[in-house]
Amino acid sequence: MAASILVVEDEDSLATLLQYNLVKEGYDVSLSADGEEALMMIGERQPDMVVLDWMLPTLSGIEVCRRIRQRVSTRNLPILMLTARAEESDRIRGLDTGADDYLIKPFSMVELCARIRAVLRRIRPGLVEDQVSQGDITVDRIAHRVTRGGRELRMGPTEFRLLDHFIQRPGRVFSREQLLDAVWGSPVEIETRTVDVHIGRLRRALTLDGDDDPIRTVRSAGYAFDAS
Repeated sequence: MAASILVVEDEDSLATLLQYNLVKEGYDVSLSADGEEALMMIGERQPDMVVLDWMLPTLSGIEVCRRIRQRVSTRNLPILMLTARAEESDRIRGLDTGADDYLIKPFSMVELCARIRAVLRRIRPGLVEDQVSQGDITVDRIAHRVTRGGRELRMGPTEFRLLDHFIQRPGRVFSREQLLDAVWGSPVEIETRTVDVHIGRLRRALTLDGDDDPIRTVRSAGYAFDAS
């Protein structure tokens, strides 16, 4: 069952971007644009985690966080706070109020997703898979290892993220632009042909011992992962 995340963000474009990327990661995502509404939604259907902006209309993120921690039913609800406030005193205030983690804007979607996995793994480990397997290929996110048929494969961090993205969605075709967005983060200033370079490196790492190539090139569309 997918972990549910409530995103509380009043900037429409950022809220839409957060929802898009978190749904791609397999989460069940709900949106709220203000603090009062967020508390009401949490009371009606408690999510597994809250991604909470500091600056909100009607009720600040800090106050929402404080009220969540005051309620017995939500005292242990994981909270990741988003803010443009970069001062150490603000970070300390956010964490002291009860946030489990704190991310300063602007941030990459790759980092946000990593922070969410880390918080869920620490607080609710049953919601995050540490290992994902397709066919004879296994990605271990904790050890940052990839094995194929029991043999450990060597690859760079970008190739690891590419494979981790592919292996969660076998058979789905991704365009170069979608892979840039998912693996490098958005916004990015990287040419789409960079994806081809890293796909080539990933292929070499996966087929070093003569194994079949699980990466399928779809002409004029992109790439897909087809593990046997």
